[in-house]
Amino acid sequence: MPDLQFVLFVSALCTADLTTLNVPSELRTTLFDRCWALIHTEAPPTDPKKRVLDLREGTELTLEACLSTIRSLLTEAGIRTLTWDHPVSEPTHESTPAAKPLIDRLGQLYPDPPEIVDPENPASG
Repeated sequence: MPDLQFVLFVSALCTADLTTLNVPSELRTTLFDRCWALIHTEAPPTDPKKRVLDLREGTELTLEACLSTIRSLLTEAGIRTLTWDHPVSEPTHESTPAAKPLIDRLGQLYPDPPEIVDPENPASG
C-alpha cells in the first residue's frame, strides 16, 4: 500500500468507532493526535466528526513523519498487523445512469457473488 494511503487508512481506522480493531483506544488517540500535531499548530479536535487528517497541504516530509510515527507506535505496542471485523454495509448511493452499462457488463463477467474469506466461518466446499 502506498504511504499516503497507509497513513490515511490507519488514521481513519483510529478515529472509527470499531470495537473489534486490535489497537487499544488510548493508542488510537495517540496515533491520531501525534499525526495531527505534525500537520497543525492547534490542538486536535475533540469532535469525532472533525478528527480527519487532511494531508493535501502537507509535504513529502510531513507524510514521512506521519508514516514513521504510526509505524513506531504500532511496533512499540507489538502490533504487526491491523485486524478488525466489520459487517459489510449496504451501498449509500445509487449508481449514476452513466455507470449502469459498466455495472451490467461486470455482472455478466462475474455472475456469482464473491467468496468472502471468514476464518471463523470458512466456506464449505
